[in-house]
Amino acid sequence: MTTPTLAALAIAPIAVPALTAAGCAVAGRRTAAAAGIGCAAAVLAVAAGLGAHVVAGGPVEVAGLRVDALSAFMLVVIGAVAMVAAIAAPAHVAAEVDAGRLAPSTARRQGVLVHAFLAAMAIAVLAADLGVLWVAVEATTIVTAFLVGQGRTRGAVEAAWKYVVICSTGIALALLGLVLLNHAAAHAPPGTGGHGLDWAGLVTAAPGLDPGVTRIAVVLLVLGFGAKAGLAPLHAWLPDAHSQAPAPVSALMSGVLLAVSFSAILRVKVIADAALGPGFVRALLLGAALVSLAVAASLLLAQRDYKRMLAYSSIEHMGLLALGAGIGGAAATAAVLLHVLGHGLVKSVAFVGAGRIAQLTGTSRIDRVRGLVATQPGLAAATGLAVLALLGLPPFSLFASEFAIVRAGLAGDGPAAGWAVVVALGLVVVIGAAMLRHTGRMLLGPAPDGPGAAAAPRRLPRSTAVAMAAGLLAAAVLGVTAGPLAELITHAARTLTGAP
Repeated sequence: MTTPTLAALAIAPIAVPALTAAGCAVAGRRTAAAAGIGCAAAVLAVAAGLGAHVVAGGPVEVAGLRVDALSAFMLVVIGAVAMVAAIAAPAHVAAEVDAGRLAPSTARRQGVLVHAFLAAMAIAVLAADLGVLWVAVEATTIVTAFLVGQGRTRGAVEAAWKYVVICSTGIALALLGLVLLNHAAAHAPPGTGGHGLDWAGLVTAAPGLDPGVTRIAVVLLVLGFGAKAGLAPLHAWLPDAHSQAPAPVSALMSGVLLAVSFSAILRVKVIADAALGPGFVRALLLGAALVSLAVAASLLLAQRDYKRMLAYSSIEHMGLLALGAGIGGAAATAAVLLHVLGHGLVKSVAFVGAGRIAQLTGTSRIDRVRGLVATQPGLAAATGLAVLALLGLPPFSLFASEFAIVRAGLAGDGPAAGWAVVVALGLVVVIGAAMLRHTGRMLLGPAPDGPGAAAAPRRLPRSTAVAMAAGLLAAAVLGVTAGPLAELITHAARTLTGAP
């Protein structure tokens, strides 16, 4: 494979969404919908090609971009979740336009912003420099804020501002952390410094970084990027934003944006482990994991809104990612990466289903939705399976990844990880019981009259059914075998842990 070809492949995950965004600005709604599916397919295909090359030949650096196993894997996640959202989007947008809740011009703007969002996430996972990564993550905040507030209702506008304020606070902390990390790198011993914020260079120079400065920088970076990933304590934006955004956008935010932000924490962890030893970041991540799980469990027990229920489920799964990353080691890290993809697929299906339920019933209140099995059997089945998958039931991949995280934690060197796993399991049981209770009420029993009564045709729109079935099938297949992704995940885990 020639260098120009590699350069084109590395740039394509950014260029294709950017060009699609420009095309959506002038194209009709149906043309834009087809372009969205083509864009997601192209990103997924390029990610597969880059992943194969990285596994065979190692990382690729071109034009300020670095394609290693982790960035190639994250491109797979972006492409896969974007595909589910893109397939479901046309039917969702058409229903909103037909109901008068969405103007055609707003629908066109949504297409532009969604693809700009994909381009920014691609930059974030491909950036060789942590400063560029920070800029890309901040760009996702700006773009998605307009999508969250798109409905222009009081709740949507409040959610958008809350999202901007909290995430901007978090990203400001991350910026300060990068300034301190750059200072530590600039004052490293001769022969090891001078790398700026280049990630690979920082990993090499990490043993020579000043421990005091690096420790403060790492805390700020974990807090900052953790805010964007939905980890406690800066998680409060997530339920409001995810419940107010259009369903396909919520699918992307929960399934990809949180994971991309968490991948930044994984990058920081590599530097911190080399500079400070594994114990420091382990304590930070295990603490964040347990607090996030406790927040999700406590607020899910009395939850009354099914969109917010799914948002708190996202906080739970980010907590599980932090738990696995805190445990550390190649096995736990590989499980974290598998969990990222499985969660993205399943949560995108769940949000697509939630969006369709809201369109049919006119409410997001759990107590006003009943009898979906009787009135909408296809939608009820897909949504129910998505919730079961989120709870970690086999054969879906979240079962395999959660089991691997628990196993790694119980087999860890110190008692801290083992106790954290035990506490986490108790909180996961509470979360599972709450979600089963709420979802069961929606799916079972006779359908009510008035709000919550789904009077639409029993069959799902074909594109919605295809999107939900494809996401669930992919998650189920991953639960049985990772196939060609297994080697890429293994290489990414080695990149993040230094394992041979």
